[in-house]
Amino acid sequence: MPRGVEPMDSWFAERSVGQMLPGDHAWFSYSSREEQEQVVGAFLRDGLLTSDKVIYITDADPRDLPGLRARGDLDADTYLSSGQLAVLPRAEACLTAGVFDPGRMVASLEDVLARAERERFRGVRITADMTWAVRQHSGQDRVLHCEAGVDAAIAPSTNAMAICQVDRRSCTRDELTALKQTHEVLVGADPDFDDGVLTITRTYTPRGLRLKGELDGARHTVFAEALHAVTVHGGDVHLNVRDLRFIDLGALSMMAGAAMQMAARGCLILDDPSPDLTEVVQLVGGPMFPWLKIGNGEAP
Repeated sequence: MPRGVEPMDSWFAERSVGQMLPGDHAWFSYSSREEQEQVVGAFLRDGLLTSDKVIYITDADPRDLPGLRARGDLDADTYLSSGQLAVLPRAEACLTAGVFDPGRMVASLEDVLARAERERFRGVRITADMTWAVRQHSGQDRVLHCEAGVDAAIAPSTNAMAICQVDRRSCTRDELTALKQTHEVLVGADPDFDDGVLTITRTYTPRGLRLKGELDGARHTVFAEALHAVTVHGGDVHLNVRDLRFIDLGALSMMAGAAMQMAARGCLILDDPSPDLTEVVQLVGGPMFPWLKIGNGEAP
């Protein structure tokens, strides 16, 4: 099965990282450092800024964690000294003789949850990138066993939440499906723009934007800025318009213009448009702007 392709499912609760709730044991697969920064970075930063205990199981330097790397407004050393940020090395948290140990991982998690409660933090946020563990011999089975224990520890909590990460480029479709199904919450990036009428959210696989609500003249400027940000570097760009209830002709013209400017560098693809929008694009956009295409939202 191909790597880096993750199927879409409809029964999961989908939340942006800023909407996560206590008890959430969330699944997050990423395909770039930028995407990891947008989700895990926000998870860490929001926790530190709101007096949560933040726990990251990793061998990475604390200053290179998502949300803290190359940022001068949050000093990792300050939070480490205060105990609000804890970075647990894998050998300490989840390895036995160099092999991922699900039992030790769950025991470590239960220990840090109990300790955080005694320290009286407002909440607890826990995350770990499990890609390396999946890649070990029998790694997938060990991680699946671990996820059941993590869920048992997190789900009943009134103050703890967790994100389990994996690099989708290093996993097969079957591995991603099996791991994903051990979670009831899928977490993604917070919107770049949301005024209650239109929501614009960056997407990464496929690369582009998700548009929700109504795109009218009052929102052309913010849409133009978001569209430029994802088309400026070339390559195909997807606009997921499944949840777009209304779009005016001016915004359609902006899409067509962006598609024309992209030209040989890539296509602008409208994913899951309504039948009416599909008809307009096919009748008008197709002959005039061959780079503006209709798609189905699947990753290439």
